[in-house]
Amino acid sequence: MCGRFTLFTPLPELLTRFSASIDPAIQYQPQYNIAPSQSVLAVVEERGRNIIKPLKWGLIPHWAQDPKIGYKMINARAETIDEKASFKTPFWRQRCLILSNGFYEWKKVGKGKTPIRFRLKGDKPFAFAGLWERWKSDEGEEIYTCTIITTEPNDLTREVHNRMPVILHAKSEKIWLDSSVDDAELLKSLLIPYPSSEMEAYEVSNLVNSPKNTGAEFITPLNSL
Repeated sequence: MCGRFTLFTPLPELLTRFSASIDPAIQYQPQYNIAPSQSVLAVVEERGRNIIKPLKWGLIPHWAQDPKIGYKMINARAETIDEKASFKTPFWRQRCLILSNGFYEWKKVGKGKTPIRFRLKGDKPFAFAGLWERWKSDEGEEIYTCTIITTEPNDLTREVHNRMPVILHAKSEKIWLDSSVDDAELLKSLLIPYPSSEMEAYEVSNLVNSPKNTGAEFITPLNSL
């Protein structure tokens, strides 16, 4: 699964990397310990343009009666993405790129767990494959939410967890965002483990264990994996 990640790449670099624009009203802040139910930045396609928007992490299906269901929808399995009632509609029309430059998993060590940060070599920004939804309450409140798709682990993440978030190759991002693409086989072929040879991992502070904690010190390497 993916339950915590980071995004602190400078905004100008994100805009260039994803060929996107962003609402100037959005106040970008580096995030070192993003947790479920918090706001994340995602790229969506609108009329042929890439737009960066804030989404709440934890997808609320448009048909849900209780928005609390979003707490259980932070991840979606790639293998069944086009079958599950909660995800199959956004899979066809509401795909997005969730921006990140690293994610955390916890490795069992004795009776405890040690937080490990995974990133691309060079600490380059990347995109998780995501889905987004718009939920509207009976009172007219609208909430825009998202989920991160997971897949089988690569050789590096397998040492820590049996799932990993789907990191899209840059060349696949345009296809994933294109809502006119309705070839399930093609789309699901993008949802594969990212090459471990292009990633690295290292132990970080236990302070990251609590989503209430945040700070640049969280990403300081303690030991390499």
